[in-house]
Amino acid sequence: MIESLLVANRGEIARRIIRTAKRLGVRAITVHSEADTDLPFVTEADQAICVGPANPAQSYRNAEAILAAAESTGAQAIHPGYGFLSENADFARAVEAAGLIWVGPDADAISAMGDKINARNLMTAAGVPVAPGTTEPAADLPAARAAAAEIGYPVMVKAAAGGGGMGMGVAVDEAALDSEYDKVRAFAERMFGDGSVLIERYFPRVRHVEVQILGLADGRVVALGERECSVQRRNQKLVEESPSPAVSPELRTRLLAAAVRAGEAVTYRNAGTVECLLDPTSEEFFFLEMNTRLQVEHPVTELVYGLDLVEEQLRVAAGLTPTFDPDALTPRGHAIELRINAEDPKRFLPGPGVVQTWVEPTGAGVRVDSGYVAGNTVTPFYDSLMAKLVVDAPTRAEAIDRARAAVAGFALAGPKNNLPFFAELLENPEFVSGDYDTGIVSRMR
Repeated sequence: MIESLLVANRGEIARRIIRTAKRLGVRAITVHSEADTDLPFVTEADQAICVGPANPAQSYRNAEAILAAAESTGAQAIHPGYGFLSENADFARAVEAAGLIWVGPDADAISAMGDKINARNLMTAAGVPVAPGTTEPAADLPAARAAAAEIGYPVMVKAAAGGGGMGMGVAVDEAALDSEYDKVRAFAERMFGDGSVLIERYFPRVRHVEVQILGLADGRVVALGERECSVQRRNQKLVEESPSPAVSPELRTRLLAAAVRAGEAVTYRNAGTVECLLDPTSEEFFFLEMNTRLQVEHPVTELVYGLDLVEEQLRVAAGLTPTFDPDALTPRGHAIELRINAEDPKRFLPGPGVVQTWVEPTGAGVRVDSGYVAGNTVTPFYDSLMAKLVVDAPTRAEAIDRARAAVAGFALAGPKNNLPFFAELLENPEFVSGDYDTGIVSRMR
């Protein structure tokens, strides 16, 4: 096993990785910004190094400072978590060039799947269903118009280098396309340094379902079930559950097989996620993108399959066999994750502030992966995620009941938070029935 691990991230995911590392006897090192000095992940690590000011570009995205921290602390490996540098192929190459172990897929796989157009083309070649769309960037507005006319409205206008629900817009006609194309292109250039835009078919009623894959050290790719991610605001997830209430056994077989083919197409190693759009009526699904990292929502898979994905990541990176038998994976029960964000529960606008009260719910089937405690400050410099409230139970109905009780038992004061939204959602007949889609939040508002 790896002996020392530097976590190149912050908040709840850094704390969660540190927890597994320490359980395994791995020396846990973390980097942090000046704004995060007092957060739990810093104090719980065996060693912590400040790598810069609050601005992420000068700290958590500062590759040189992170590599220098790894060298000065004698770290053997780097785990990037999610976000920041986790899907940066150049950083992955730099880590390995420095003689360190990269806990993630290799840089070639990151590069191959990081460009959405290239990823779509690779998946088509691998026999993975892909929604109708462009096979190369729409170089200008006339090209976008021609593509949209061929595909048929409505269309999704997307940043080819984007991710996490950012850099996307829907166009229902040519006038809307003109506006969305300019907005997405400008956003993509500003956020990703790449203004490439793709056009693909937009499905008004669709579900967002993803498959957790794990590329093993021996070369095999295995699928660890699917997750339902259709409760979203602004194309960003709020709730995830596993298994999906929309996926039949026959569909699950097809979906998981396609995800394995996707991983095999890029010789995938370590943890990753194949995201798909699902038409709940026809049971057709289409490849959306591959996230070449650990997902925010990985705990629901852990609870359903009874494993620790961070431990599995470390084992793959170290060239070890998994803790489970890949030929005897058996899911059990149902798990639901709620993302507790520092944002108002109506319009979902950020609401940072000092955490005055923080008392987490406890009990059977309740797990909280948190990044804060009372007295900490949620700053405006980073993502608004404060914690993930995760429950599991033998059935979906029982999991919903546990989630209701856990939301009611979470005492949180100070920053604005979306706990009231979850209390509302968990009573919503559409969600409770399991027959919902990506428009559920807009219908509630």
